[in-house]
Formats: sequence, C-alpha cells, structure tokens
Amino acid sequence: MSDRGGIFAGDDPFAIARAWLAEAAQAEPNDPDAIALATVDQTGMPNVRMVLLKEIGARDFVFYTNYGSAKGREIEASGTAAFVMHWKSLRRQIRVRGLTSREDGPEADAYFASRSLKSRLGAWASRQSEPLASRLGLMAEVARVTAAQGANPSRPPFWGGIRICPLEIEFWADGAFRLHDRFRWRRGSALQDWTIERLNP
Repeated sequence: MSDRGGIFAGDDPFAIARAWLAEAAQAEPNDPDAIALATVDQTGMPNVRMVLLKEIGARDFVFYTNYGSAKGREIEASGTAAFVMHWKSLRRQIRVRGLTSREDGPEADAYFASRSLKSRLGAWASRQSEPLASRLGLMAEVARVTAAQGANPSRPPFWGGIRICPLEIEFWADGAFRLHDRFRWRRGSALQDWTIERLNP
C-alpha cells in the first residue's frame, strides 16, 4: 500500500496499536486504555460497555473480567467479541473484531496479584451483573470475604483474562473536511497473512 505511511506505517498491526496507545497515554486525560467492548447475547441482541485493555500482545488483545458477568457469559457462548478504542486527544480510533479465549493461567494470577487489595477483595465479593438488593449488602459481602480471604487473596476461579485474537483491525484517523484515513487489516484465520486495504471515509 503505497500511501500507507506516517502513523499507519508498519508490517505489524499490534506494533502500530501499541504505538498509538503509547501516544494516547501522553495525551489522553483519563484511561487511554479504555475500550468499548461489544458482545451479543443468545438472541443476537448486542451489548456494549467500557472496560480497560490490559495488554496488546504479539497476537492478541487482553482484558480481565468476572467470567460470570454478562460479558463473560456472552463471550463464552459466542467465542467472539469486538471493541473500539477512541482517543479524542489524538482524533484516532482502532476497531477490532475477533475470536476469544480465556487467559486463566499464570499471567492471570500475576495480574490479579498486582491489583490493590481492595480490588482483589471486590472481585471476590461481587457477583457481577446479578441483581443487588442494596449497597449495604454488597459491603457486608466484602467484609465477609475479607475475613475469609485475608490480606493476600488468590485469584478467584471465576475471574480472569479474555484474549481477543483479531480477524479484523481498522485504524482510523481524523481528516480534513471529514475525509478521514481508514486502513483495514483483515484475515480469514489467525494462521493466515493479513490483507490491508484503504477504506472510504
């Protein structure tokens, strides 16, 4: 692609994504790693919510969640997810669609251990996405979990990472007169090479 230069240049979309995120970390006032994560329920009705992206790896994107949450259940059922990262400060966004798998081994253990104690206890206490009678009841559960788990709680078996292995990544940057620059990387499977095409704004 002869005109794919500047911020779009490179042969590795994950490296481009990491470079954009690093720039956003210097410019975006809050949560430059926030993504709007989209899933679908069993009826095909879409769901979207904000979560924090914790890693852009060599082959995938990783975030962490309660597997019993709505997003966890929907991802488990479909094996797919999509997200968008949008940075107003840079006037850029990245869109990703792909296949999912769990990260529930040593990497998940290490990330959980790196979180604050209150966050770790909260992960144990919250039955994420289930109805809650009152905040008082939630705080009582936190107190119960604190007494049971102590000062160094292990990672709950129902909590861990989700890896999104992309089949499609789109890099978008704002252009003059709404003539935006868009490049889509696409492949049929994780084992295939990428094809790259410029899209109309």
